[in-house]
Amino acid sequence: MSDSETPLLSPLHARHEALGAKLGDFGGWSMPLEYAGGGVVAEHTAVRERVGVFDVSHLGKASVTGPGARAFLDSVLTNSLDRIAPGKAQYTLLCTDSGGVVDDLIAYLRSDDDVFLIPNAANTPEVVRVLRAAAPEGISVDDLHHDYAVLAVQGPKSAALLADLGLPTDLDYMAFAPTEHGGEPITVCRTGYTGEHGYELVVPWGSAEGVWDELMDRGAAYGVLPCGLGARDTLRTEMGYPLHGQDLSLDITPVQARAGWAVGWKKPAFHGRDALVAEKEAGPARRSVGLVSLERAIPRAHMQVTDADGAPLGEITSGTFSPTLKVGIALALLSTAAGLDDGDEVLVDVRGRPARFGVTTPPFVDRSTR
Repeated sequence: MSDSETPLLSPLHARHEALGAKLGDFGGWSMPLEYAGGGVVAEHTAVRERVGVFDVSHLGKASVTGPGARAFLDSVLTNSLDRIAPGKAQYTLLCTDSGGVVDDLIAYLRSDDDVFLIPNAANTPEVVRVLRAAAPEGISVDDLHHDYAVLAVQGPKSAALLADLGLPTDLDYMAFAPTEHGGEPITVCRTGYTGEHGYELVVPWGSAEGVWDELMDRGAAYGVLPCGLGARDTLRTEMGYPLHGQDLSLDITPVQARAGWAVGWKKPAFHGRDALVAEKEAGPARRSVGLVSLERAIPRAHMQVTDADGAPLGEITSGTFSPTLKVGIALALLSTAAGLDDGDEVLVDVRGRPARFGVTTPPFVDRSTR
């Protein structure tokens, strides 16, 4: 977004300002980084130990409808939609012919003829454009970015909080249920980006303030905190979840990013199939690994990684301080020729000083999603 462009605003923007949120740009949207009186570490801890609520309304929303909508998407997206039944969601990728990632997204299968998509904010127009260009006659691809808000309710007490609102919580992981609340439609999804048991609520744009207020009011009994995208980033990094534009991109394939589990390798067709199959069979020249600081050092994206002799290995794609582990952690895209294994040591150039890091396989902390 250029300085001359006006940032897009969430329907909860006034609520964020009233809570003293520090705002930042996310895909052209002005969104809360953290809140006054809390801060990233406090908000992160609330999600790991109690419950936190995120406004993620900047995320895209789109629908693909018409006879054979599921089959059409299955021929374009990497994962196999025939693995799930209606009422289930699936993490998947939209790739280029060369195997680069246009976006990673969640597909919510309503029926064979109706699929709801949540892509990343900045990538939504391109996802919609690619799908429209590929769609056969009778398939509609609609951009619903401003029709719905999305609230993420995450943490071990998230189910109790939603039950207090009368919302369904007995859902399997990656399942969703359409319901009503206050006379308005709302979809409760057992999805999230934190590694904790949690939910995402898809609500009409105009209903977002009322739902947010209820979550804050009733959540007080559970120690709820409003959480910004700073805590969302530390939480997802602890889980090793990739962020598009950093750990996945047009230049970083699913094979390199260890996201091959989201590729239906036996499918006859999807965008980028030939390139990805060839890369998988040959073995990637670089691959994402986890790094944990062995001294007082906080890694950041684009910091260079070398071996003990100073030979270049690659660079950090995501790095942060882990509030749970109290050390620096990172995802790094490193050469596979080095033959690195868990427990090996590398050096990271942290502001001109080589710092020791240990190689590991994410997640850095235990998952509690289920």
